[in-house]
Amino acid sequence: MTSAVARAVRFDRYGGRDVLYVADVEMPTPGPGEVVVEVRAAGINPGEAAIRTGALHDMFPATFPSGEGSDLAGVVTAVGPAVTEFSVGDEVLGFSFRRSSHATHTAVPVDQLIRKPSQMSWETAGSLYVAGVTAYAAVRAVDPQPGETVAVSAAAGGVGGLVVQLLVLREARVLGIAGPANFDWLRAHGVTPVAYGDGLADRLREAAPNGVDAFIDLFGPEYVQLAVDLGVAPARIDTIIAFQKAGEVGAKTEGSADASTTEVLTEMAGLIVSGAIDFEVAATYPLDRVADAYEELEKRHTRGKIVLLPNGSP
Repeated sequence: MTSAVARAVRFDRYGGRDVLYVADVEMPTPGPGEVVVEVRAAGINPGEAAIRTGALHDMFPATFPSGEGSDLAGVVTAVGPAVTEFSVGDEVLGFSFRRSSHATHTAVPVDQLIRKPSQMSWETAGSLYVAGVTAYAAVRAVDPQPGETVAVSAAAGGVGGLVVQLLVLREARVLGIAGPANFDWLRAHGVTPVAYGDGLADRLREAAPNGVDAFIDLFGPEYVQLAVDLGVAPARIDTIIAFQKAGEVGAKTEGSADASTTEVLTEMAGLIVSGAIDFEVAATYPLDRVADAYEELEKRHTRGKIVLLPNGSP
């Protein structure tokens, strides 16, 4: 795309998926320490949906018109003054703190980008950031030791699938709370599946007769309370979503903000490229179908990431 116009997702007010639209915007120009990236792939995340509805207004207020999107991978098309880290034509992946990656082009500081491994797909590269660093932070927060038992809610989701694999690499015994449709995937990755729903506490006690040592919640406050009821010490409970409940019981809330570095992103990319962990892409959508992408995401039953392809198929 060589014209002076880019296209970007926007919303002018808080609301449902219907407030999203794609607008023609001025082609970004790079400032000092920045490059412009032609975005080949950009993941979508539950947090972005919560920002759009206004549910996170107190923590992450939006100014309108607002863009959206943090994850990205693409090709550098312009470099700013004094930039030496990247050149035009370089393939990169990384993150934006400006809610700007759901677009054909975006300007990104160079310290938020790494080089895309040649053997990594665009879809994986463009959706690695939020899920990857969130999983890293959550596992680090509960500090699993070899042989310990760790329970994980939403264990087969975009973040959960990475969390359980990182825990297995740490030689923990992992109880993955999920629906039966994901049991085979969990078992194949060394995880003991436990069905969510009524009677979950009893099923967890049966699966871990010596107790649960740590708990990572990726779904909601009921799981933080469950962890407390199971006798897990608050310092060994981490939630990436139930902030109020965590405050009530003294649990941790470490997530993407605690691990948003290029060093962590490089480590996660290396684990994927080496085959040490699997990274699944559930579906891809063109930019014009961003509302449909979020409709699928908000069902909360997707295994793996949903990815926008702003410039068409890579």
